[in-house]
Amino acid sequence: MSATENAAAPLLVLKKITAILDAFSLVRPELSLADIRAETGLPHSTVQRLVANMVHEGMLDRRGDQFRVGLRMTHWAAPARQGLDFLELLTPVIRRLRDELGETVCIFRESQGSRVCVALAETRRVLRRAVDVGDIMPLHAGSAGRVLLAWNPDLAERVYGSGLRSITDQTITDAASLDAAVAKTRADGFAITTGERVSGASGLSVPIFGPQAELYGALTVMGPTMRMPYDVCASWIEPVIAAAAEGTRLIGGSLPSEVEPIL
Repeated sequence: MSATENAAAPLLVLKKITAILDAFSLVRPELSLADIRAETGLPHSTVQRLVANMVHEGMLDRRGDQFRVGLRMTHWAAPARQGLDFLELLTPVIRRLRDELGETVCIFRESQGSRVCVALAETRRVLRRAVDVGDIMPLHAGSAGRVLLAWNPDLAERVYGSGLRSITDQTITDAASLDAAVAKTRADGFAITTGERVSGASGLSVPIFGPQAELYGALTVMGPTMRMPYDVCASWIEPVIAAAAEGTRLIGGSLPSEVEPIL
């Protein structure tokens, strides 16, 4: 077998497994081997072998001569389904906060050592900070990164040791100074930054917590510093914390024991 054929073999098997799973539906949640063969068009020996392996791995469950999608598949699907549900629940919250404050509101989550915008309610004003869902930004610069580090000590240590690149003249590039700023964020329950990632731009971020009191993400209000100087950001702390608390409640979250209940 050639190298190309060797590389293609796992993909071919994956396609066959996908075809078997696609054979099940809400109308027909249980199928026999004969049903699976009819739905997929795969040879009897292939169906028999793959179904046996899928049962062994928990991808299918067997009841007599009938098979159904396994509970392990439900376990794998839960995080994806839950994540989508969370964002659907949180979208009205960030839109209301955007309408109340007039500035762009985002939710950031940590992914592979960076922060990623996962939800966005953009300001209706012409002058705005450019940001899109899916944008990837560094964790060591900006208020959202400060929040994501404050409730994830292991992540913070990795970031401190990774080399803190200067982005603007306000970016914190000293690990000890960033650690102190992160500790203050955890003590205060919020972070306000100006010009750390983009000169002339400000951010106010607070945490949203998940069902196990784990940090879900950072709720962030961002905009030009000319409209969001420190005093204005400080005056918005209460409504932003209230929105984050509402978001935490909506996704069934709970506050860590050291965080005082708010509103």
